[in-house]
This record gives sequence, C-alpha cells and structure tokens, in this order.
Amino acid sequence: MAALISGDRLRFVLGRLRERLWLKPFVVCLLSIACVFAAKIADSNALLIQVLPSVTAQSLDTLLSIMASSMLVIATFSVTSMVSAYSSAANTATPRSFTLIIADDASQNALSTFVGAFIFSIVALTAVKNGYFEKAGLLLLFCLTAVVFSIVIITFVRWVDSIARLGRMGSTINKVEEATAKALKRRRDAPTLQGIRMRSPARGQPVFAVNTGYVQHIDMAMLQKWAEEAQVRLVVTALPGTLVGPGRPVAYVSSSPDDAADIDFTCVIDAFHLGVDRLFDDDPRFGLVVLSEIAGRALSPAVNDPGTAIAIVGSFLRLFTQWSEPVTTGSQQAPKYERIEVSEISVQDMFDDAFTAIARDGAGVVEVSVRLQKALHSLATIDDLEMRNAAGYHAQLALKRARLAMNVEEDIAVVQAAAQFSQDIVSSKNYSPPDYKQ
Repeated sequence: MAALISGDRLRFVLGRLRERLWLKPFVVCLLSIACVFAAKIADSNALLIQVLPSVTAQSLDTLLSIMASSMLVIATFSVTSMVSAYSSAANTATPRSFTLIIADDASQNALSTFVGAFIFSIVALTAVKNGYFEKAGLLLLFCLTAVVFSIVIITFVRWVDSIARLGRMGSTINKVEEATAKALKRRRDAPTLQGIRMRSPARGQPVFAVNTGYVQHIDMAMLQKWAEEAQVRLVVTALPGTLVGPGRPVAYVSSSPDDAADIDFTCVIDAFHLGVDRLFDDDPRFGLVVLSEIAGRALSPAVNDPGTAIAIVGSFLRLFTQWSEPVTTGSQQAPKYERIEVSEISVQDMFDDAFTAIARDGAGVVEVSVRLQKALHSLATIDDLEMRNAAGYHAQLALKRARLAMNVEEDIAVVQAAAQFSQDIVSSKNYSPPDYKQ
C-alpha cells in the first residue's frame, strides 16, 4: 500500500532535513551557480548594452579573486568554530542536545552563505576569464557581486554574535527548553495524536516491530487509511519515545477471528518510524529527560554547579505551567482518526522524567532542594488534580532524600518548611499515589 504524505509526516521529514549540515550549503551553491549564468541574460538585450555603463573584466577579475580566496578561509573558520561549539555542548551539557545545536539556523545560514559566496566567485571568475559575458552581463555580474559581498558582511557580523553563545550552557538549556515547549504544545493540542482516547486495556492481535529502536514518529494518516480498507480498529501502545523490540507490540488490531489470518500488518509496521535515538519533535518526555540530564551533570561532584540545576527547575516550572494552560479553540485539534485509539501522556511519568534526577543528585544541596520544593508548590496550586498529586508525591520523595543526604538540622528544617504543602496533598482524600507495579 502506498504511504500517504500527510502534513504531519512532511513536518517530521523536514525536521530531519534541518539536522543535515550539507543541505543548506548545497541549495545555496546551486543558487549561486544559477545567479552567475543568469547574468548572461542581460547580454541578449541590445538596448541595455548601449545604455548601461561599462565595467571592465579586469576589475571584476580582481574583485572575484579577493572573494574566492577570503571566502574559503572564512568557511573553514566557520566549520572549525561550529565543531568546537558542538563538542562544548556535548561535554558541558549532554550529548543528547547535539541534534538541537547542529540544527541552529544562524550557524547553518552562515556556513551556507560563505560556501555559496565561494562557489559564486569561482564560477563567475571562470566565466569572466573565458570571455563569457559582454558589457551588460559584466555590469549585472558586478551588481550581483556587490550584493553577495553585502550579504556576506551582514551574515558574518550576525554570526559572530551567535557563535559566541553557541554551545554555551545557557544557550543549550534555552534550545532544549524551546524544543520541549514546542513538543509539549503539540501534544497538548492533540493529546491522542488526533486519534480517539483509549477506552479500555488493549486487546486484539498484537503487531510487533521488525527492528529494534525508539519510536520517533507515527504516521496516523497511514494507519487510518489501512484500518478503513481492512475494516479493523487499532490501539496504539507504543507512543513516540518508546523503545520497542522483540516481544514489545507497537499496536493491537481488533478484528473478527475469521479475518485475522488474512490481514497483512506490513503497513502498520511501516507507519511506526524507528531510530536509534529519541527525537524532540513528537516526544515531549525526551526534552524533560535531557534537561534533567543537564541538571544531573551540573550537580555531580566534578562540576558542582547548583546554579544550573536551579535554572533547570525554573525551566520545568515554565514547561509544566504551559502544559496546564487551557487549550484555545483555534489550536485544539479535533480527533479525525476514529479507527485508532491512543493513550494520553501521563503527567506522573513527565514528573518522574523531570524531577527524579534533580531530587536525587541535589538532595544534599539545600538551595537546590528548597527551590525544587517551591517549584513543586507552585505546580500544586494549579487547578489540575493529576498535576497536584504528582507534585505532592515528588515533594515528599524529595524531602525523604534530603533528610538522608543532609547532616545539618537547620538545613533539613528549611527544606521541611518548604515541603509542608505536600503533607496536605498526600493526606487529602483525592490523593492517589502512583502505582509503579502496573
């Protein structure tokens, strides 16, 4: 069955292309070559040749030679700076942030501009030396060269400001938080990936993935079309971010016993795009994990940077506050895949991803523990029962860890005072602790 190219699938593919460093330079190189040969069009107009002022080939030769020699050096310098920034991000933050750093638009645009200007100057210089252009063509090529020079200068000035921040801890945290916020908003607007909410435990014939890897994207349009043609219903059990392998079904198909043997599940398997790494786009929990990893590294004895962990707690507070905001009518996506049941993401699971590492590694640091309790207190005041219960549970868990890790009674008393709100939550009749045995 031919796969449908849905808008969601196209977004996923374009997102992967943005992570390829060669794409933008390649496109700009093609445009540069096209611009050089487009200048020849002016030579076909006899009126322009008579009216326009003349530009000597020697002046263009000198200008293009300067550009060719300088652009290669600048392009090499930009690549070296970008590689250094990528290494810095991996060493100071977490290797999982690499895909966000490499997709930085400012760096890719700068590299594309420098390489494109180099190709433009080489092709134009070759054409000028071989007498390819006449009077009008030389003038138009001179104007194009001036425009390219202007673009290079503006790009270089902007890029210097960007490369100074690329790979730094603050910049990396901001990029991860921004990517996580986009993923959370996308999932908040479509909590079941535009399918319908799972009504009961999954039943039916299990469908297993052929390969082992993380679910990076689910083509819901393909699954819906296949389910309509096969007259079946699907229950998706492997959301983006799930590690699947032998014995881990990605979906269950509900059909009559007589038809089950005749169904080809190849299309269902192909709809689940697997990869060796988790991605930020459709997996909001991955962004929370990456932020938590950055905080955990900052709290390690080798780094000893509680300020970064406190900044991450602030990021979590902003992200979960955004998650709890009501969905506006314009952004809410109504279910359109009525044959596919999908479970919603669990707030308790997101809290586990976000706060467990900080509470564990920062248990002995009073300022981190207090800031964590204050953030959980703020989240507990949001009018969301599931989030309130999760905040109360993690506040009590963090308090237990702090009591075991701290030796100074005054520090423990400060953390206990900050965690006092959680005692009211866990003692209320609406509280239900998470059941990790399921």
